[in-house]
Amino acid sequence: MGSLTNHLLSTGHAVRLAARSNALTGPTSGLAPSYLQANLIVLPQRYAADFRLLCARNPVPCPLLAESSHPGAFDELKSYIRRSGSDAHPLLVAASDIDLRHDAPQYRVYRDGKLLVGERTDIVDEWQDGDHVGFLIGCSYSFEAALAEAGLPCRHVVQDRNVPMYRTNIALCPAGVFTGGTYVVSMRPYQLEDVDKVREITRRFVATHGEPIAWGWEAAASLGIEDIGCPEWGEGPRCLDGKQVYRQGADEGFVPVFWGCGVTPQEAVMRAELKGTVMGHAPGHMIVLDVQEQEVFGGPVDASEGADE
Repeated sequence: MGSLTNHLLSTGHAVRLAARSNALTGPTSGLAPSYLQANLIVLPQRYAADFRLLCARNPVPCPLLAESSHPGAFDELKSYIRRSGSDAHPLLVAASDIDLRHDAPQYRVYRDGKLLVGERTDIVDEWQDGDHVGFLIGCSYSFEAALAEAGLPCRHVVQDRNVPMYRTNIALCPAGVFTGGTYVVSMRPYQLEDVDKVREITRRFVATHGEPIAWGWEAAASLGIEDIGCPEWGEGPRCLDGKQVYRQGADEGFVPVFWGCGVTPQEAVMRAELKGTVMGHAPGHMIVLDVQEQEVFGGPVDASEGADE
């Protein structure tokens, strides 16, 4: 992250400006606590309707937060984020002063369904005015501050590493051109005795994947994850000592806990072998919005309630 420190990036706008100037090029986990973070996927407009349907049919891994206000718009969003605690539930402005071509710290580019070599700090050359549509998908980074406040900090944040993400065998409900895709999940280790509390804390964050979909070593196997130490995206998890690779039996009392992950749309793009140029954030390198979690999800939940249910 260079000379920047977390306390200087305390708002979504500050993070976007740092990414836009290339002062921030690393993962965004732990930055701007309480501000919603978002995964990005940018598609030619001919695929936009099918992608909206994909999100509607698969809300856990693909919760849709916002999209370009019109094809080609990189600096104006149509928001789907609604305010909590109001009878009218008015829509919130996802972000002002935004540039989808610059405001993620790192990007990936796909051409005809194939990932091009090398990540990049902007997608200006690839963005086609009048055609490309950007979509913002909820990110599980958005509930990490709530976990930390409850005394359950995420290990990758504590160790200053990128969260591990895995391809699974859970099939996505298909939508138009998007067929053959599967869930991607992120993983955070927790003591088995704390899993109910973790579930309760994250359950209200329905627009950013909500509670875990699975936990435990048997769950890892059932998801088709053969080697927990070798994720397809992010960095390999470490034990508490920060040295040993996280594996069964190496981290006594801790089990893997899995959430839906917003890298899922990029996996769906590769499986669908879409023609043309598609772009997305580099896994772990999010666009941070201006909306704060309490505006969307309300106040914190007492995690002690219902833990034994």
